[in-house]
Amino acid sequence: MKQVLFSISLFFIVSSAYGQQDPLYAQYINNPMVINPGYTGINNVLNASLSYRTQWTGLDGAPNTAAFSAHSSFFDNLLGLGLVIVRDKVGSTTNTQISATSAYKIDFGEAKLSFGMQAGIFSLEESNSELTIKDNNDPVFGGDETFSKFNIGAGIVLKSPKYYLGLSVPRLVNSKEDFGMIESQLYQRHFYFGAGYLINLNTDLALKPTALFKGVADAPVSVDLNGSVILRDKYTIGALTRNFETFGLLAQINFDHNIRIGYVGEIPTNKSVGTEFTSHEISITLDLEVFDFHFLDERHF
Repeated sequence: MKQVLFSISLFFIVSSAYGQQDPLYAQYINNPMVINPGYTGINNVLNASLSYRTQWTGLDGAPNTAAFSAHSSFFDNLLGLGLVIVRDKVGSTTNTQISATSAYKIDFGEAKLSFGMQAGIFSLEESNSELTIKDNNDPVFGGDETFSKFNIGAGIVLKSPKYYLGLSVPRLVNSKEDFGMIESQLYQRHFYFGAGYLINLNTDLALKPTALFKGVADAPVSVDLNGSVILRDKYTIGALTRNFETFGLLAQINFDHNIRIGYVGEIPTNKSVGTEFTSHEISITLDLEVFDFHFLDERHF
């Protein structure tokens, strides 16, 4: 187990070529807030979302991610303010991100264009005591390490009841740190482009294809493709693939348009880590009318 932890931690922490990778979110279209501050307050309600993802279950040291976000619109729904907290653990490394977000929204009839910014702290804790080190004198693994870095991000969202487009760089500043005498890339900026479209077949049935593209320097572009069937605006079931190396199923149920519970189960292929290491993600989202200018509406993005 500790040898696996050592390998995973070495890849995510010491590798200056790729740097720290952002966590994966299979249900990104239900809560774009975690990757795009432009989503802040866009739905004219108070929104709170909690998700937990365990990736590659059964693999020692595999990632697990907990994410919380809350945001609301203010001043006659023109301004959005919010908070995002993410805790991501990979092997012996724990990455915590806390960001305050804001966005300004322009209405174009049913469509809304929102410009967002975020600022916060990126904290990384490396517990080297969990590792088996071949060379105890190696300065890179000489003891537990904790680093905190300030970061800012930006995003833009165009959204209507029928479609969603989002472009964001949630953390703009690349971060480096010295591990002993070795300089390592703690974080390298990621670029996201997300899109979704709602196809109404009749009053009870709709289709929703979505896509997410993620880019980072020195690595191939990652592509998530999802396709869902929505029944009576309440039940959703669909399928997904990530780079055609991981495949999965998703399901969601809506309660009174303001509570949504979602689940995703994924199976990687042998092109990834192997079919025996499945991934699971569950989320719950709540929408509330808090101010008199808030209004709860049916939404799929």
